[in-house]
Amino acid sequence: MMFYFKKDHKSLTLFMVITLIMALALAGCSSSSNSSNSGNAATAVDGGEKKADPIIVKFSHVTTIDSPKGLASEKFKELAEKYTDGRVTVEVYPSSQLYGDKEELEAVQAGNVHIIAPSITKLVGMNPQFQYVDLPFLFKDNDAVYKFWESDANKKLMNSLDNYGVRLLAMWPNGFKQFVNGKYPLVTPADFKGLKFRVQAGSVLEAQFKALGAGSATIPFGETYTALQQGTVDATENTFNNIDTQKYAEVQKHLTVSNHGRLDYCIIVNTKFWDGLPGDIREALEKAMAEATDYAVELAEDLDQKSFENLKNAGMEVVELNEAQRAEFVKIMEPVVAEFESVIGKDIIDAARAANQ
Repeated sequence: MMFYFKKDHKSLTLFMVITLIMALALAGCSSSSNSSNSGNAATAVDGGEKKADPIIVKFSHVTTIDSPKGLASEKFKELAEKYTDGRVTVEVYPSSQLYGDKEELEAVQAGNVHIIAPSITKLVGMNPQFQYVDLPFLFKDNDAVYKFWESDANKKLMNSLDNYGVRLLAMWPNGFKQFVNGKYPLVTPADFKGLKFRVQAGSVLEAQFKALGAGSATIPFGETYTALQQGTVDATENTFNNIDTQKYAEVQKHLTVSNHGRLDYCIIVNTKFWDGLPGDIREALEKAMAEATDYAVELAEDLDQKSFENLKNAGMEVVELNEAQRAEFVKIMEPVVAEFESVIGKDIIDAARAANQ
């Protein structure tokens, strides 16, 4: 653009004003251009879009990190984060850090935590058929348990929780339960008379100890050590590994190897959270859970036997029931199984017994 002016004072002043305006305009264009270039550089650095925050999955359980459940949950965390390329972060909270076994089921239903791994017995309020795990002397060995888990009867049972806002993803083993007490060796059913046992909630367990002439009290898992130490209860039942990792040998000196019942876990997820995940994320987590379950099965038996050795080395007095002694307990417990057949279901009991073949 050309500006024509007369060489007088007024014209010179006008020229200076116009020159200043043009300079400011050019400076503004330069600033805008620089700003635009800066934005493009930032976009290039960020790869064109901001990386999304990872999905947080809170996994709460009540046992120690070195228990089968604790180690398997850490394996799930490792695999979940690997298979989702970091798009998921699993936060594992062991040892009742978030919720105890009284509160965790309500917490997962409310969505306050996403995954829990309670004892199967904890599900009896939703479906009393899950009490099969407490029936005394139902399974002869670990292989029978795993075979039952693959049965149609158990798969139907696993799919029975949809109306409660949760889904059962997997079963993780811990092992067979044994008796421990702080007074004297338990060798015959008569030895149980008058003792008070800590138990999980459940009618089958109450009936089991009633058949033995013993009392029972429902006490949270995390409070059991203190209850045994203070004499609130005389005894309890649990797996070798839980007895070991919970340090019950410090307050209980007598261990009876009976293999009378099971303590296994069910991996439960909040249904709304699970169904709301992107499909590829859910598939990756299902893969991680399947592999963590295989790991849990391999791990449980190994840790249980190592814990058995630890308990013997800790000075516990061990009684291993022979076949004749075990048969005496089985006979006394037969009415308990018969009592709960109508509640648990003959099809489930038959499938469990068939798994023993």
